[in-house]
Amino acid sequence: MELLTAMTSLMAILAFRQTVVQALMQACATLPPDVRVAFNRFMHRILSWFSAYTYFEIMDVDGVNTNELYSDVQLHLSNSPSISATRITRSKNSSSFSFSLADNAKFDDIYNGVSIWWEHRVTQRQSHSFSWRPLPEEKRGFVLWIPKEDTERVLNPYLGYIMEHASEIRRKKRDRLLYTNSKGSMDSRGQPWDSVPFKHPSTFDTLALDPVRKSEIIADLDAFAKGKEFYQNTGRAWKRGYLLHGRPGTGKSSMIAAMANHLCYDVYDLELTEARTNVELRKLLIKTTNKSIIVIEDIDCSLNLSDRAKKPCRVEVKSESPVDKSDDNSNTITLSGLLNFTDGLWSCCGSERIFVFTTNHLEKLDPALLRSGRMDMHILMSFCTFPALKILVRNHLGIENHELFPLLEQNIEDAQMTPADVSEILIKYRLNPPRALEELLEAFKATKERPPLESSVNREENPIEEENEEQERRALDIHKKIEREELLDFGKILS
Repeated sequence: MELLTAMTSLMAILAFRQTVVQALMQACATLPPDVRVAFNRFMHRILSWFSAYTYFEIMDVDGVNTNELYSDVQLHLSNSPSISATRITRSKNSSSFSFSLADNAKFDDIYNGVSIWWEHRVTQRQSHSFSWRPLPEEKRGFVLWIPKEDTERVLNPYLGYIMEHASEIRRKKRDRLLYTNSKGSMDSRGQPWDSVPFKHPSTFDTLALDPVRKSEIIADLDAFAKGKEFYQNTGRAWKRGYLLHGRPGTGKSSMIAAMANHLCYDVYDLELTEARTNVELRKLLIKTTNKSIIVIEDIDCSLNLSDRAKKPCRVEVKSESPVDKSDDNSNTITLSGLLNFTDGLWSCCGSERIFVFTTNHLEKLDPALLRSGRMDMHILMSFCTFPALKILVRNHLGIENHELFPLLEQNIEDAQMTPADVSEILIKYRLNPPRALEELLEAFKATKERPPLESSVNREENPIEEENEEQERRALDIHKKIEREELLDFGKILS
């Protein structure tokens, strides 16, 4: 009985409170807009004295300027897994969905173990005062509630986290670009780089590489991308260098594309022969953006970077304009200029950059390019191994396992075929997976049993030429076999 009396009294108090609040709201509605805003702020201040939370307003417009923090909060909350009150939209000619917050909905978030509350308020704008900039009809804003005892400790780090999260989301959603440098360092518009959308489909899931080595590379990339504080604390420029070396067709370009897609970085394909001097090289570096991969492919062919004791390490570039010949370095790119580009003072003019060099002949590079601090990670892109073969078979044929796999594993190591060679056979017979594996096995055996090249003194004196001849002969054998199969198939159709 006493419990029932207490509940009745509580309900009466709540009803009285509701009546008072409604009366105040009706009275407030009759007030002029400026007075009503001041009254609401006064009531919020009074209520905050008795509240366990501190609240902050984040409006979409601050005077006549757009509040960037409002957009950051909206993007952060829309992409948080704990938020459920969202709207899903899709724009015209787009295959992706966009998530936005529902009007006047409340959300909860957790940061460092602290429960945080949000409210997305959307009201009609009442004031029609003069403004140089037309204001939207709706007044939008967020209200943030943080426990009072945690406000000083959480507020600034939490807002910083929101801005970083929103920036990361924007970067991942935007289209990535592939840049190349213009001849003479500047194009007709005065820009040193031309760009096109970067749509390369290669990812680490599709890359034909040993899974263990692949995991090491992914872990190294992730550690670099999250290492801002580490590089600041150690006084190092936030950059990293990768040297990809191996025979043609081993997947060096696909590796670069997989790295760019994994990190969502832009790619700058630097053509050294188009830059005439060290000064132009530095200008190109200055005009690159953060969170990018700067690539110099086939660096052994781009410049003369052999042993500096044998010959000067610079490339001569013809100029259409008269140049004072007394200046020996007026039209050259030197090895020291390239080293300063990647590891000198000019390399720290930006942050979160990755330098990638590729070469088919590691032995041709100057040791100065290979030392620690310039190329932090050397990645050998080798012949196709059995783990890499399984990835290629899965990608091309959709097969995870097959009875021919043991035989393929026995013959692949001695066959020494590149992933490009294997892919060519799989693409040819992709509509008939069993035959594709049979043809692949035959190609392994044929390559394995092929007699070595005729011995000659030139092979020992020039191992690079021997390697090129071996690669060309392997590719020719595969092409001849495919052409022979095509002719047989065509003959069967005619008969």
